[in-house]
Amino acid sequence: MSKPPYTITEKAADYLAKIVETVTRLEFGTGFKRDIKLHRENRVRTIHSSLAIEGNTLSLGEVSAVIEGKVVAGKQTEVKEVKNAYEAYDKIMTFNPYAVKDFLKAHKLMTDGLVKEAGKFRSGDVGVFDGDVAIHIGARPRFVQQLIEDLFAWAKSSYLHPVLMSAILHYEIETIHPFADGNGRMGRLWQTLLLAKWNAIFAWIPMESVVYQNRQEYYDALYYGQHIADSSKFIEFTLSALLSSLEKIYADSLNSANLDGDANQDTNQDARVRIILAFCEEPRTRDEIQRYIGITNRGYFRTKILKPLLESGKLKMTIPDKPNSRNQKYVKALSS
Repeated sequence: MSKPPYTITEKAADYLAKIVETVTRLEFGTGFKRDIKLHRENRVRTIHSSLAIEGNTLSLGEVSAVIEGKVVAGKQTEVKEVKNAYEAYDKIMTFNPYAVKDFLKAHKLMTDGLVKEAGKFRSGDVGVFDGDVAIHIGARPRFVQQLIEDLFAWAKSSYLHPVLMSAILHYEIETIHPFADGNGRMGRLWQTLLLAKWNAIFAWIPMESVVYQNRQEYYDALYYGQHIADSSKFIEFTLSALLSSLEKIYADSLNSANLDGDANQDTNQDARVRIILAFCEEPRTRDEIQRYIGITNRGYFRTKILKPLLESGKLKMTIPDKPNSRNQKYVKALSS
């Protein structure tokens, strides 16, 4: 089986490292894994954004109402798109990311009642056009099934990190364009699936929201890669979107715990201290520590986190005789 054309750039490798770090902080330093309400809200954001990228005009509130079973005034095809997408994402963890039959099953859920070939590879040629100019032409229909089978077989046998793999499969699905419709939705669903199989927390990360906000960059990265036959720019873009989503959720989770007096506050605080001490094995500035743990309020950070760590002797200043020095950094004390 042939390897898809891709390059792992230094920028992509940096994003990967930061994603892994942020996932660890989110998983063990916050209550996000147990926050069912936030999970649901993020799932709604995911569905709204993924459909909006393809032109669905329902608002976030309307998408939420449809999922709740309420009647929404709007195009019934758009309402059907929401219902289908919700069912597909609801079953996401039941799919095998390397099984073609599951890929087709997911497409059936996503497009049932919307396209004639729901759950089937397309029988005709397709292309993406800007006016009369062809931006991208999908693979000829007689080659589609074999291309997908080869792609999944390669992915299953590869030792590439799942975060990188998810971006490459997303790109390759868009490039092959295996379906008459729904290729974008399936590419984004399958990237989420690969990520969630690596760490289930990704089933609730609305990366699609960042993609939607930067959809022109999304399309540019996709078409640039198809022009040069290398997915490096697309990998960089999707990993950047993923990191942005993770960082926002991490910051929101910490701030929510700070403001709401979460019952798990003591547990969260202990986990946060462990994360800070591990980060400060090397000297760090206050801004670096704040960014790392996702706290934007300088006063809260100084009084509730930094000061107790210094007073307890767990952290120490690198310039103790000048505590307000602009060059001040903080490092883990050897005895902590």
